[in-house]
Amino acid sequence: MTVPTGRRERKKAATRQKIAETALRLFLERGYEAVGIRDVAAEADVAVTTLFSHFASKEALVFEQDENFEQRLTRAVTDRAPDEPLVPALHREILALVRHCTADGAAPLWRMIDASPALREYEEAMRLRHAEAVASVIAADPGLARSATACRAIARFAIDAFSLARDAADPEAAVDEIFQMIEAAWKAA
Repeated sequence: MTVPTGRRERKKAATRQKIAETALRLFLERGYEAVGIRDVAAEADVAVTTLFSHFASKEALVFEQDENFEQRLTRAVTDRAPDEPLVPALHREILALVRHCTADGAAPLWRMIDASPALREYEEAMRLRHAEAVASVIAADPGLARSATACRAIARFAIDAFSLARDAADPEAAVDEIFQMIEAAWKAA
């Protein structure tokens, strides 16, 4: 994520961060369903309209890093070295994201997400959107000449690797195992 340079941008970023941290703290303390948008806004000392200028929905407060994750995934494709194959670049980024999301202290967040139908639905929609973004950049790369279907399938496999690994006893080993299969599928395409 880029660091805001101007005073106004820094203030907006600080407000967004304060809202997200406040929301997460309240959700974990009281339960996601028990906390309303007005509760978050009041605790963060911002107007509800200010909260909504930073976050489109209550669910978006939980997945505050959503945009950053999507950018990281698409940059794994577009910013890789000219001689670096696609699958190892995706593998590396998914592994980094899994490490981040399974670090100490992350378990309560994922338990909250798993317990909420609204959050699970939002996460699924988010994963599909990420997969479409990754598929688009793969398809746009002339060095990766594959069908649109192959690009979409590999992108979905890579995004789903994150979710599958997050729930595994050994997340990093799960990522490695899944990406062995993804590599074979990409070669077969």
